[in-house]
Amino acid sequence: MENAVLVGLSRQVALHRELEVVANNVANLNTTGFKSDGALFEQYLMPVARDNGFTGADSRLHFVQDRATWLDLGQGPIQQTGSPLDVALEGKGFLVVQTPRGERYTRNGALQINATGELVTTEGYKVIGESGPIIFQNTDHDVTISAEGTISVREGNSTIDASRGKLRVVDFDKPQQLKKDASSTFEADPTLQQRAATDFRVVQGAVEKSNVQSVLEMTRMIEVSRSYTEVANIVQQQSELRRDVISRLADVPV
Repeated sequence: MENAVLVGLSRQVALHRELEVVANNVANLNTTGFKSDGALFEQYLMPVARDNGFTGADSRLHFVQDRATWLDLGQGPIQQTGSPLDVALEGKGFLVVQTPRGERYTRNGALQINATGELVTTEGYKVIGESGPIIFQNTDHDVTISAEGTISVREGNSTIDASRGKLRVVDFDKPQQLKKDASSTFEADPTLQQRAATDFRVVQGAVEKSNVQSVLEMTRMIEVSRSYTEVANIVQQQSELRRDVISRLADVPV
């Protein structure tokens, strides 16, 4: 009976972790550039069921073990914003930004210009171009961003385009190994191979929304909640059975 309770508790711990992952996905349903997570679990096989001092053959126990979470880097829907500074990436790759914690990578292309003329994210992180930070002049207007990420402007009364740099877009050999640093920024381990992205297209005046599928996540949340309740009922039944057995044994005359 105790084995059944322990196995049930291991399943509840795993379900609690899965619920946390699903809840975080739902909370970031409208976060620009957010990538959803999934939970991985595996069977943990115990070598014995009980103490070797008991008579009879031991049977192996099967527990549920939280293994890891995995990152879904699937393309999110592109939403038009009309802002000439906003960019969405179609395909593979990440924008490079400079944060107080170091260089980070993001698909959040909701950009703006700060007080010093630098192109930054909504969090204030500097967007890094191929030649460093991208800086605009006070007289710049008619910003144009090409599909390759080249930024051009009209300066003052000039009718000739002036370049302000090119967005640095990078990709990784194993992007699933990126670690989330915030809701829409990622950190790369130094051992992760980085390269210039080639399979992408920049869409000006748009942003990539979260790739969370709301209906799917809400369905998962309901399933996890129901499974947790079912396991809780089984654990309770086993506990009541154990108490009943102890009570009956106590009534046996000596």
